[in-house]
Amino acid sequence: MNIALDDVIEMLEDIQEDIDYETCTTLIDDHMLDSFDILAIVSAADDEFDIAIPAKDIIPDNFNSAEALCALLNRLADED
Repeated sequence: MNIALDDVIEMLEDIQEDIDYETCTTLIDDHMLDSFDILAIVSAADDEFDIAIPAKDIIPDNFNSAEALCALLNRLADED
């Protein structure tokens, strides 16, 4: 399974729509996403891609950009 960046961006826009996910690389660092958004992303990833994000991977580096989240989801999909 290969998850496209566009699909990840679409998922993120459903959670928080007023962010430029294509260029932003500081979603967590600049507090654009909060802990509730992260929980929503973890839940949405499970619902939309059938990928469970383990607690050890819920770190700012994996959520600071759509690209980082996409890379995480693809890595987790490959591990399955």
